[in-house]
Amino acid sequence: MNIFKLLKPKSTVFYLNKSEPLRLASERLRQSGFTAVPVIDDSGEYIGTVSEGDFLWHILQYSTSIQTIADEHRIVDIVNEERNRAVRIDVTMDELLERVMDQNFVPVIDDRQIFIGIITRKDVIAYFCSRSVSSPEAASQQQ
Repeated sequence: MNIFKLLKPKSTVFYLNKSEPLRLASERLRQSGFTAVPVIDDSGEYIGTVSEGDFLWHILQYSTSIQTIADEHRIVDIVNEERNRAVRIDVTMDELLERVMDQNFVPVIDDRQIFIGIITRKDVIAYFCSRSVSSPEAASQQQ
């Protein structure tokens, strides 16, 4: 199956830019209601993911005032490049399933590393549930 059918396009996804000041980014993250979001650079490349905890740990790491940290530091200072590793659009469903077992969402990139959207764990689960319900084996088991 082509995972494109499960893709939430970039235009509909909340993300942050790596150059945003922490103050602005933390306010935007709070308003979004999400706890972790993708981070991209100015050219649209996927950089990594940032979570609420990343903000907190960064602030605790510095002994200066929260105001100074929020004004002088950028998202790129706290982004976690290892969390929520991106997949290419041609990923297999099996590989995608492995990723969503450990990630709430999977960032999707094209062959130029440009962020094009996400696939959520919920969408992958729904896909596999619909397949099992529509398969002949599942129908015979329900009778």
